[in-house]
Amino acid sequence: MQVEAFIPCFIDQFYPETASNFIKVLERAGCEVYYNPEQTCCGQPAFNSGYWDEAHKVASKFIDDFSGSELVVTPSASCSGFVRNYYPEVFKDHSEKEEASTIGRKLIEFSDFLVNHINVVDIGAEFNHKVTFHDSCAGLREYGIEDEPRKLLAHVTGLELIEMENRATCCGFGGTFAAKFHNISTAMTEQKVENALKTGAEYIVSTEASCLMNLEAYIRKQQLPIKTIHLADILASGW
Repeated sequence: MQVEAFIPCFIDQFYPETASNFIKVLERAGCEVYYNPEQTCCGQPAFNSGYWDEAHKVASKFIDDFSGSELVVTPSASCSGFVRNYYPEVFKDHSEKEEASTIGRKLIEFSDFLVNHINVVDIGAEFNHKVTFHDSCAGLREYGIEDEPRKLLAHVTGLELIEMENRATCCGFGGTFAAKFHNISTAMTEQKVENALKTGAEYIVSTEASCLMNLEAYIRKQQLPIKTIHLADILASGW
């Protein structure tokens, strides 16, 4: 199957190895992957901050970048959920309304694609560690993934998944929320990390690099004995 890869801003700028592993996993699953080097942002940060005109400009470029694509896969339910659910609002008074709806159907989150679209749950990964899974708000509530990442983790040799208390609660990031409401955000992050620590896990794994960046910053500052890792990095381990 031929697919096009969309690499979100956070992964592109802060976790390029995750981007590479994401593509390696897709190729191992039998996909022919194309990456458009002209791609940038989906427009979500500007939209969430209230800059809708600027968001429209960025989103228009996103549509142009992937206009010829049959299927676009991304390691982020936040970006794909935004495109699916909010592009109709961004483009409601613009000529690209139909194209916006079309791109929303084309853009598929990584774990959803593997499990539900090409029926791949075992990629041959090995990761000999205890992990706990963080459900991002966007993934769980906006895009609708929950079982998919866990099905993939269940087939990783040596991995033990231990669920944390209140696993569906927010990590405190919330895009610009973490910057605008720093004290509240930090308290939420503390609660999430403490729940992860109680499991005895060595890693917090998620489908969202932005959540992981937020959690990792708190963990490093407090010098806590736990790490963060993206699902794609685990699935690319042990080959």
